[in-house]
Order: sequence, then C-alpha cells, then structure tokens
Amino acid sequence: MTSSPYPRLPGDPGFEEMIAKHAPLVKRIAYHLMARLPASVLVDDLIQAGMVGLLEATKNYNAELGASFETYAGIRIRGSMLDELRRNDWAPKSVHRKTREVTEVVRAIEARTGRDARDEEVANEMGITLKEYYKILQDANSARMFGFEELGVDEEALETGMLERTGGPLDDIQDERFKSRLVEAIAGLPEREKMVVTLYYDSELNLREIGSVIGVSESRISQLLSQAMIRLRARMKEWVSD
Repeated sequence: MTSSPYPRLPGDPGFEEMIAKHAPLVKRIAYHLMARLPASVLVDDLIQAGMVGLLEATKNYNAELGASFETYAGIRIRGSMLDELRRNDWAPKSVHRKTREVTEVVRAIEARTGRDARDEEVANEMGITLKEYYKILQDANSARMFGFEELGVDEEALETGMLERTGGPLDDIQDERFKSRLVEAIAGLPEREKMVVTLYYDSELNLREIGSVIGVSESRISQLLSQAMIRLRARMKEWVSD
C-alpha cells in the first residue's frame, strides 16, 4: 500500500502547514452555512467546529478512495459544523413536534390520494387555519437548518458520492439505493417546490433572491422550502427516522 502524501498526526512534517493551508476552506464553509441560519448562531462557533473536522480529515484522509483532499475535508468540515448545530439545537420542542405532525399528515394524505398533499388539505386534517399552517412552515425553516442533512445525508456528500461508509458491500448497495430514492423523490416534488430546492441548493441563491426569480415574497419561499423538505421526509419514510 502506498503511503499517503498527507501528514497524519500533529508533529508529522507538514501537518501544521496542511491545517493552515485549508483554514480558509473552514471559513468559507462556515459563512456559506451562516446565510441559512438565524442570527443567534455565531460564526466563530461554526469555525471552531469546522477546525475539528479539518483536523480529523487530515488524520484520516486516504487518497486511494479517489477523492481529492479538499473534497474529503470539505465534507468532514461541514459535517462537524452540522453536528455542532444539532448539539446546540435552538428550536423549541414545539417546533419539532409540529413539524413531525405536518410530516405525518402529508404522508397520510399522499398515501390515501396518490398525489401531492395540498395546503388546504393538510391544514384541515390538522384542524388549523391556513395561516397557522404557514406559520408552522415558517417556524420550521427559521428555527432549524432544513436540508438534505435532515434526511440523514450531507448534500455535498450526495453530490460527490462520498457517503461515509463503515460496513461492507451491503452498505454500499444501501447507499446507492438511498441516493436513487432521494433523487426520485426530489424529481416528484410539485414544480414550484422543486424549483425552490434547485435554486437554493444547486444555484445557492438565498431566499430573497429566489423570491425575486419566482415573483413571490421571501417568507413564501421560506414556507415552500420547508414544505418541500417535509414532503421529502414523508416520502422517504423507509429511510428516515424521526
């Protein structure tokens, strides 16, 4: 086996240089995430968590897996930041509870009707007004970071095919099935929700910019994004644990 050109442990030649060289990557990822998070989240906390991820990436990188160090480190850095966000979840328990309720109602309606659940149907089945339903969606999007990571996978890892694996061939097959099912679920979203997801994650536009493209308010885009992720959770029931 060929040795890695990357230093593995503090004290190894070049280890500190590697950390210093890729520190800007940590900051770039932190500020990218901050654009999606409430003001109560401190960028310094994300950077600190990201540096832990960079250290782990430097220790564990294996060039034989085929990905560049920057790609691998980016995934580990972002994952470390997401772990920090989950450990310090600022969302009230009521927000999580209501989001789970919406997910279950959407799942039930779509299983019963065989089509996309409509806003009015979800609100009626929950016994609330449309205004209250939209407030739940707004709270869900502003109180936590909705994204593919909420489905159990880092979106960058999904794009690069670098899902973390600790098992054997069966796990590889499961990963491929998950990715295939997620792509299928995204493709099956209502057109407006699919467009919002694409502009938000692929084009990396913020909510205000997406609102300008589609011609609706920023708050409505926030609702649509939450609704899309709730719908994906409902349709990925066999892969997602609440």
